[in-house]
Amino acid sequence: MTKPKDSLLRRDGVSMVAPFVLITSLFFLWGFAHSILEVLNPHFQESFQISKTMAAFVQAAVYGGYFLMALPAGMIIRKWGYKAGVITGLLLYGVGALLFIPSSMINSFPFFVFSLFVIGCGLTCLETSANPYTTVLGAPESAERRINMAQSLNGVGWIVGPLVGGALLFSGGDIAVPYTIVGVVVLLVALLFSRMNLPEIAQDTEGDDEQKSSGQTGAACAGSGEKKSLMNVAFILGLTALFFYVAAQTGVNSFFINYMTENVGISSTEASTWLGFGGMGLFVLGRLTGSWVMAYIRAERLLFIYSALAAVATAIIMTCSGMATMGAFFVVYLCESIMFPTIFSLALRSSGGNTKLASSLLIMTIVGGAIAPLLMGHIADTTGSMAEAFVVPLVCYVYIAIYCLIKK
Repeated sequence: MTKPKDSLLRRDGVSMVAPFVLITSLFFLWGFAHSILEVLNPHFQESFQISKTMAAFVQAAVYGGYFLMALPAGMIIRKWGYKAGVITGLLLYGVGALLFIPSSMINSFPFFVFSLFVIGCGLTCLETSANPYTTVLGAPESAERRINMAQSLNGVGWIVGPLVGGALLFSGGDIAVPYTIVGVVVLLVALLFSRMNLPEIAQDTEGDDEQKSSGQTGAACAGSGEKKSLMNVAFILGLTALFFYVAAQTGVNSFFINYMTENVGISSTEASTWLGFGGMGLFVLGRLTGSWVMAYIRAERLLFIYSALAAVATAIIMTCSGMATMGAFFVVYLCESIMFPTIFSLALRSSGGNTKLASSLLIMTIVGGAIAPLLMGHIADTTGSMAEAFVVPLVCYVYIAIYCLIKK
């Protein structure tokens, strides 16, 4: 078992604390960008008088950017390194945020969607760079714990987004204000990173470590120098599990406020407050405690427990009503906390040392966040029931639980 103090030490004894702190600061920025979408969705429904399905293009634009930009982001990283990927992502993120100024001036929903697409492309570069970078900044056996620690700061961004967005938008404020501030901050961070020295990690580091730890050395490895095949069953199952997780998370987040106003009877402002402090607060708590628990319980086992609990809670959301369903939502958020970083790291471990290409493919699965809200919005608009639409995340959690059983 890896002790916590060893998780940021490479096998040669070099400390990775400084680059780890720098990289994890980025996790807050994209957490905020994602979470404020959950407020934008109902805000645009009201201000533009559009359906739930149409409003879901808010999420579709951002997560669609992940699908289209993931491979180009991987090419940037493979050619120029992780630092170049980070700076490219920050520049696109900052420009996309500042585009909210003209979007607000002309008050055009399609222009808002385009601005979000540019932001999504930037977030793709950030996640394609930062997620795998954290997994290799230390001992390979503690990769899951390390990425969960980094994702904890991401969770803080998820708390701040709904609180800032809800307080501003549902009180008649201008959406351009928070995005202008974020855009300026992000561009300043890009300038900071351009002046920083970050250690570059060789693409085959993880694969070499895996071979060494499993005893697969000697003529077979040294003679050919070839990596293992990327498209193996374990990696493909991990890709699919990550797709389903992002679909579930985005679907739940997108329609939490709609569900609360329609099924529980509280206001949009109150719902956004519950989402920020309650749902996202438990999301952060889950990541903090999950990282600690993984020092004692295998990642696959903990992921199975959490995905099974999330499935049960989602079934309650579909079949019950009133404040009891809010408790079920909180269970879902707590259980979701460890899913993305854990699935990402488990899948990356099966990449055969093709870390950068595998990361690009894994980031592409975030397109699940573009599909689920559209599907859930269509179900809600067609059936007239927001609760029935939650069958989509229910199916996703069940698949993740099955993936854990296979992974064992």
